[in-house]
Amino acid sequence: MLRRIRAARTKRVAGHFAIVAARYNARYVEGMLRAAKARLTAARVQSLKVYRVPGAFEVPTLVARLARHHQPPLSAIVCLGVILRGETKHADHIGEAVSHALARIQVETEIPVIHAVLLFENEDQARVRCLGREHNRGLEAANTALEMARVVAALTGNR
Repeated sequence: MLRRIRAARTKRVAGHFAIVAARYNARYVEGMLRAAKARLTAARVQSLKVYRVPGAFEVPTLVARLARHHQPPLSAIVCLGVILRGETKHADHIGEAVSHALARIQVETEIPVIHAVLLFENEDQARVRCLGREHNRGLEAANTALEMARVVAALTGNR
């Protein structure tokens, strides 16, 4: 069941953020990217950089590089992509590989990696979750990034 995403309080958040967005299925990814950028900008983060990759499968490579080498260290990385299921199992394999890789990177680097590389059955599902205001997963990912940045900063004393 879809729940409406509530607008979070706009409070300045210290930290540096990155968004890694796939170009494939651009219409839907752009919808999430617009929402995520708007939310992070409204939170007045210290810095925000958007990186583009060809498709969902390439997202983890850049995320790993950013998590390990970005200066200054990132507070969170938002990952955006859309995979549409076809007639074969290829979409399932891509989705599973990306999910495992992003989880591994997050645990190994201790940098929050927000997973919004989404696998949809059809374009109707993508439209509702990527282009609308009520259920936009880009907004949801940005809210999660902000919350995780706050939690990690509190644990490390970097408020």
